[in-house]
Amino acid sequence: MTTTAMYDVLGPRSERRVRLVGRIGLAAAAIVGAALIYQLASHHQLDPRLWKVLLDRDLMRTVLAGLVATVQCALFAVVLSILGGILLAALRLSENAVLRAIVRVWVEIFRGLPLLLLIFFIFLGAPRLGIVVPSFWALTLGISLYNSAVMSEIFRAGIVSLPKGQAEAAAAIGLRKAQTFRIVLIPQAVRIMLPALISQLVTVLKETSLGFIIGYTELLRSGRIAVEYLGGQYAIPIYTLVAVVYLLVDTTLSRLARRIES
Repeated sequence: MTTTAMYDVLGPRSERRVRLVGRIGLAAAAIVGAALIYQLASHHQLDPRLWKVLLDRDLMRTVLAGLVATVQCALFAVVLSILGGILLAALRLSENAVLRAIVRVWVEIFRGLPLLLLIFFIFLGAPRLGIVVPSFWALTLGISLYNSAVMSEIFRAGIVSLPKGQAEAAAAIGLRKAQTFRIVLIPQAVRIMLPALISQLVTVLKETSLGFIIGYTELLRSGRIAVEYLGGQYAIPIYTLVAVVYLLVDTTLSRLARRIES
């Protein structure tokens, strides 16, 4: 069996150039890293006494509580985003031209607006209408509105990429359009769009850090609270811990995505 490459195979010269660029990039990263370490050391930010704060139990409890709040918000936002994305994708593929146009405008609006602006609209605008929205739901709904629009395009692209014969075969055996969409198209499209979908879910997790702006005590705000309580001299160790936690969670999700994809 022969396989066809989806890209041009690099020649010897191109391979040498790629290796050279990679080595230059690594060298530049090493220089920047060394300069950063030197600056930290020269300002006494690598003093072991500062970094011992990471062993403080109260700090670990604060960071853990922030992580739980972050994951909680992310889970709600992911579920709402996926459900909203599937609904918008189904309406976007409707045979009704007016409905398709309305959904298209909706998607373009919520994809185009900055996420922080959406959160402010909900958190600060809803009370003007007599509706008090807690910071958790203001953050969750803002993230959900934005990401449902993004995910709808991911779902739509995955469905459109399927052979048209799939829908025709489903119609031939008597399935309604809703059943065809739910039973035939979505399960197959998920396998195609899974990498992009998982990537967007990782983005959702990082977007919860915007809760810092409206007073929701997620991971980043928990770090800020710890810095204010322990003192500004511990800012770098504490924020480094917060960054490491984010990296660990994102790496875990990425590995899980690869497992699911395989």
